[in-house]
Amino acid sequence: MIANNKPIRVLVVDDSAVARNLITQGLDQHPRIEVVGTAVNTTDARNKILRLHPDVVTMDVEMPGESGIDFLTKFLPEHPLPVILVSSLNLRVFDALSAGAVDFVRKPDGPHGNAAFLLALAQKILVASCARVPHRLPTQGAAPAPAPLLGRPQGRLPKPTIIGLGASTGGTEATLEVLRRLPADIPGMVIVQHMPVGFTKMYAERLNRLCQMEVREAVHGDEIRPGLALIAPADLQMRVVRLGSRYTVSCQPGEKVSGHRPSVDALFSSMASTVQCHMVGIIMTGMGRDGADGLLRMRKAGAYTIGQDRESCVVYGMPCAAYEIGAVAIQASCDNIASVLLQHLKTL
Repeated sequence: MIANNKPIRVLVVDDSAVARNLITQGLDQHPRIEVVGTAVNTTDARNKILRLHPDVVTMDVEMPGESGIDFLTKFLPEHPLPVILVSSLNLRVFDALSAGAVDFVRKPDGPHGNAAFLLALAQKILVASCARVPHRLPTQGAAPAPAPLLGRPQGRLPKPTIIGLGASTGGTEATLEVLRRLPADIPGMVIVQHMPVGFTKMYAERLNRLCQMEVREAVHGDEIRPGLALIAPADLQMRVVRLGSRYTVSCQPGEKVSGHRPSVDALFSSMASTVQCHMVGIIMTGMGRDGADGLLRMRKAGAYTIGQDRESCVVYGMPCAAYEIGAVAIQASCDNIASVLLQHLKTL
């Protein structure tokens, strides 16, 4: 973590001179960020990281020669440091996150988007400077053994349950680690992951390929049902709606809640006020406190609530805020959240 009185030293890696200049000039305007160098490819990046010791690296995903993904896969296990990906709308960004990158920001589609892009990048650099980057090898393709179906005594029908999950920085991989350990007949799940426009659909498709339940980006009016996980679309607020004995999702434009759209607080608060069956709330890695107040409302409404522990979080912000106000019934590591959830579901 960088001391508040010290600038965050950033290395900018991009093969495009236009992109390097845009990012460098933009970040140089921020009072807490100092660009200490630029690199044109991964070989240049490797040499300058070892020489300049930056606090955070911004890196293009696609570059001539060795890609950013290949570089991260080889370099980060031995030299862990926070990396923010700068990417166009590209599925490979999730491979780079799997390789150890902390977060990503979408490249602007044109000059009109430069200001918003630079603001988002600066904010992510501030968060990344506080991030925990674990010493680990990428887990892409290494799935755990399939989880068994949720067995119950003969003649006993499963009790209706809805599971809400919220995450931000570090959450793309953390959520995957939870979902890939869950069975195909898991109760219906609704998930908010803070993510730029265009990426939530690709993220849902990736989870759908790697997990046993069906996973897809939510559409307004989708019914929540067992065996289905719905990902909130970027830039829309997703809330749970009750229609008699059925539950659906509302995905609508609206004001930001707790600084986000979609917001974990908006989802969790809707569950607390609407859901009349069993419910579970899970809050995972992320900066800030989005989801803390909503999770507390869920717990007061009778929900079982789980928070990711400090040691396994990339950023222990959202789970910490929830824990400190009494919203979390139990804390667990990312690897153990699925088993804690399954043990609870077997008691219903």
